[in-house]
Amino acid sequence: MKTVLSLFFLSITIGCYCQTFVGQAAAKNKLKDYRGAIIDCDKAIELDPKNSDAYYLRGYAKDNLEDSNGAILDYSRSIELDPQNYDAYYLRGFVKDRLEDYHGAILDYSKAIEIDSKFVNAYFLRGWVKYKLKDPKGAIIDCDKAIELDPKNSMAYYYRGVSKSGLQENIEAIVDLSKAIELNSKYTEAYYSRGISKFNLEDYRGAILDFNKAIELNPKGVSYYYNSGISKEYLDDYKGAISDFNKVIELDPKSSDAYYYRGVDKLRLNETNSGCLDLSKAGELGYVKAYEAIKKYCN
Repeated sequence: MKTVLSLFFLSITIGCYCQTFVGQAAAKNKLKDYRGAIIDCDKAIELDPKNSDAYYLRGYAKDNLEDSNGAILDYSRSIELDPQNYDAYYLRGFVKDRLEDYHGAILDYSKAIEIDSKFVNAYFLRGWVKYKLKDPKGAIIDCDKAIELDPKNSMAYYYRGVSKSGLQENIEAIVDLSKAIELNSKYTEAYYSRGISKFNLEDYRGAILDFNKAIELNPKGVSYYYNSGISKEYLDDYKGAISDFNKVIELDPKSSDAYYYRGVDKLRLNETNSGCLDLSKAGELGYVKAYEAIKKYCN
């Protein structure tokens, strides 16, 4: 009898210690002390190799330390021990998405939704993956559901807006992207994407305003300057376009497109020598079309 009782109390003690380490790991993840979280999870797993939470928390920490494969292994083990852990499916799907395993990501997001039919993030992220797989209609359906569940979710409006833009439904896209911005005034990518939709509608001045706002929020966004420059070309503002392409080249010295368009704009302003140098640089970087312009304008 003593032996049975001893084993009973020992198991309780081990369980308490294990949960202490799990709790510490959760707190350290929250504080972004991911290495410390992994150490605590390792100790918890040593005490209880069947503790689903410990694997889940360790997977989260590994993911944030850019150990994607390690994260997937831990999330998978957590799911094996607790098949109802919808968060583990969701986060494993997120990692697979980042690794461009889009079909695997959809399966995981779908499983998370199967377990929790009101999992808003799983809906709109599954929609985003569908968009990447060139299924914008499927993406819109998922985002519709996310918005139905949470009408104030800016990301759901953003992903739906981008998906509508992919269908060339630019007016509808602008409505959704404007809603995303209304809900989150610092949503950089929403301004940028709305600018793209305005550009597609030939509203170049409106597009530039949105690109400028994106630049204000993120001054290192190469594509923001680039598309602003292209928009200014359509307005015959070649000096303004050159200024934008200067910034693109500063941030990305290997941007052959920026050298090409800056060169063309300089030629338009009769800056022949400098323009031809830019075209030559564009050609060196792989922009084949630049050599056609050199033959026409620089010889």
